Amino acid sequence: MGGVFLYVFIFLLALILAYNFLGRGKREPQKRATLPPGSMGWPYIGETLQLYSQDPSVFFAAKQKRYGEIFKTHILGCPCVMLASPEASRFVLVTQAHLFKPTYPKSKERLIGPSALFFHQGEYHTRLRKLVQGSLSLETLRNLVKGIDAIAASTLDSWGGGHVVNTFHELKKLSFEVGILAIFGHLDARYSEELKKNYCLVDNGYNSFPTNIPGTPYKMALLARKRLTKILSAIICERKEKKLEDKDLLGCLLNSKDERGETLSEDQIADNIIGVLFAAQDTTASIMTWIVKYLHDNPKLLEVVKSEQKAVRKSNDDEGNQPLSWSQTRNMPTSYKVVLESLRMASIISFTFREAVADVEYKGHLIPKGWKVMPLFRNIHHNPDFFSDPQRFDPSRFEVAPKPNTFMPFGSGVHACPGNELAKLEVLIMIHHLVTKFRWELVESQSGIQNSPFPVPMHGLPARFWKESTS
Repeated sequence: MGGVFLYVFIFLLALILAYNFLGRGKREPQKRATLPPGSMGWPYIGETLQLYSQDPSVFFAAKQKRYGEIFKTHILGCPCVMLASPEASRFVLVTQAHLFKPTYPKSKERLIGPSALFFHQGEYHTRLRKLVQGSLSLETLRNLVKGIDAIAASTLDSWGGGHVVNTFHELKKLSFEVGILAIFGHLDARYSEELKKNYCLVDNGYNSFPTNIPGTPYKMALLARKRLTKILSAIICERKEKKLEDKDLLGCLLNSKDERGETLSEDQIADNIIGVLFAAQDTTASIMTWIVKYLHDNPKLLEVVKSEQKAVRKSNDDEGNQPLSWSQTRNMPTSYKVVLESLRMASIISFTFREAVADVEYKGHLIPKGWKVMPLFRNIHHNPDFFSDPQRFDPSRFEVAPKPNTFMPFGSGVHACPGNELAKLEVLIMIHHLVTKFRWELVESQSGIQNSPFPVPMHGLPARFWKESTS
């Protein structure tokens, strides 16, 4: 019997092997994910020179036209996959965000501080993001309106007289002061001036070549960053001595404890304060500068915005020269659509950097581990499939909500800008003072864009401003 079972076992085994062997040739070969189409350029330098020898928007648009909505390239020393569709952006930033970590050059991390929230993901990032969002809640913003109104009025009042103003540089002053207000509340003038002086040096060196040679912008920025740490340490020490329970960002950071009862270190607090200042200043100043240009270039629209804002101002003047109120800033429909359309047109955050933490497959394409991944917000915002006649400035298009994931001026997902409501509030208040108090003309007619690093009108939009009669 044992011999029979052995023969049966051998026979069955032979059948199984034969089936597998014969069947293998009939199976569909398994498709392997391949790299997206595109060019990697020259060895080492890739296509970096092509990128910086022209408007980056033109570079990316040409690539998309040639290769489609997902393509590869090699820039800034890194192999990259570019994504120019809403679905792909959502895949990277929302649904599969755990597969893509935020990434920045180490030279830039050193200037802002390695503990800043936008360099992280996971538990630490979640904790810091909640703290920042908590310090910028709608209730907090309501209480900031009066202070932002005073800052905007003071900044713009220095523009009159018809002398040439670098609009972007002046609006950076406004956004810096608003950042100080949101972070510290009312800060002693001596601290404010020292912060401003040293932060400007950090800002100037941020996009310079990273070298430790004395006298270079980057080395000066590193030294200024060390001084900023000392200044912030003094402010923190003073705040701790007073034992205040302030609801500004510094108060939220100081009073925070995790589930183990541990507080944030002074370095962590300093890094996140500098990070918030960095995120708040240039981006908001850039969009405000574009609004000055867009309103100038669209005189009929300017008249509609003026009419809306002058009605608000008349109401406040009739009540004894009152400042703007929170409710008024929430009821500026035309001006608000101007803000949204400016965010779309200018696309200040043109793209964002991520890095694949594992090999990832997307629609048959391989995104290798370690490659940079860049969702291209500007390409999506200027796609005629989502926004008709996308090069035309038309705030009325926002009378209807955009299609999902096609309008991402502040990014998307867990790393979206937590200060977006503060930014929009600041911009609306600036518009109010601009159109009710001034007329202006641009000094230079060219329509070029410079990236420093965010897109702004050429040369910071030089302009002349004259105060209008209040009668």
